[in-house]
Amino acid sequence: MLKRIDAIHLKPGMFLHELCGLWIEHPFWRNRFLISDPEDIVRIHESPVREVWIDTERGLDVDEGKAVEVAKVLPPPPPPPPQKKASMREEVDRAAKICARAHDSVVSMFQEARLGRAVEAGDAMPLVQEISASVMRNSGALISLARLKVADDYTYMHSVAVCALMIALARQLNLSEEETQAAGLAGLMHDVGKMRIPPEILNKPGKLTDPEFEIIKTHPTEGHKMLTASQTLGAATLDVCLHHHEKVDGSGYPGSFPAEKISLFARMGAVCDVYDAVTSNRPYKSGWDPAESLHRMSEWKGHFDMPIFHAFVRSLGIYPIGSLVRLSSGRIGVVAEQSPKSLLTPKVKIFFSVKSNARIPPETIDLARPNCPERIVAREDADQWNFPDLNNLWNTPE
Repeated sequence: MLKRIDAIHLKPGMFLHELCGLWIEHPFWRNRFLISDPEDIVRIHESPVREVWIDTERGLDVDEGKAVEVAKVLPPPPPPPPQKKASMREEVDRAAKICARAHDSVVSMFQEARLGRAVEAGDAMPLVQEISASVMRNSGALISLARLKVADDYTYMHSVAVCALMIALARQLNLSEEETQAAGLAGLMHDVGKMRIPPEILNKPGKLTDPEFEIIKTHPTEGHKMLTASQTLGAATLDVCLHHHEKVDGSGYPGSFPAEKISLFARMGAVCDVYDAVTSNRPYKSGWDPAESLHRMSEWKGHFDMPIFHAFVRSLGIYPIGSLVRLSSGRIGVVAEQSPKSLLTPKVKIFFSVKSNARIPPETIDLARPNCPERIVAREDADQWNFPDLNNLWNTPE
């Protein structure tokens, strides 16, 4: 039987069925587990969570008279409230908190999977839904922040980034809300198999040898094995985990699938996985500029399903946030926010004059503004210009 009780009445031996409150407010990546460590109770008491559901058939009961409510089943959760659109400035702080919390959750989730414990969809979905809500408010904020990852956290934050990219792409493809959430969960779990790759290979700062690359190529099958222990993960999650490195020309792995055998979700996963990988800094290379990355990916014949890739570009913009561009006035700036009007007219924060070869006071120009005299005339190579504060320019207010 399920009972809702005050958190102060928790004790070891109870089976925690659900924490009442937002995912971002509680200290665990999963809701359901047997409480065996008193420290877990302390962590709940130190969080904003005030009530919890326990399952008395799977753990200890509460003392008589201390249950707030008794039910055979939990009432169905209310539908998520509609998300109002937010500006980049409004969403970036919320997205930063979600990224920090998501990082900790994915670390715990992947470590448990590595130890052979099943990952249940119900435990991971609150994280997916929180990411989805941020993407709905302003897709650029969380996607762009998740791209800024340090080497030691790459695998975990890459999973968060691919989750967000899959959600944005699913919405661009007009998939149903259920399919969109499934795509997000698939993106979150697609690289769990890297937990089985030796760290000295996974984080090697130089070029991999052929034998090392063969080991890296086992991560989809290893991840698929880890996820099949779950009884609740859907087919999309398992499929993307196993096939996100397939290519439409049949040269991918592990199955060397021809295009017609690659599912929609795996085709989506292939694009999202590569984009975040090439735009992220790694121990052996600096990340490519976002706009330059899309340009190069468009030239990789036989790699991606091109209609899906084109939808992906529409979801990010031709010049994604963080892209370095030159305007018609000869000033250089970084794309700070997309425009709902056109893929070619984002907001650009200018900070450098080519004519005077000097930094200028930052100023944001909305290229979609009526009669705006400026336009983007070129992508710029960030490595060539060596602007060390480039990322700080687009994600901080003037």
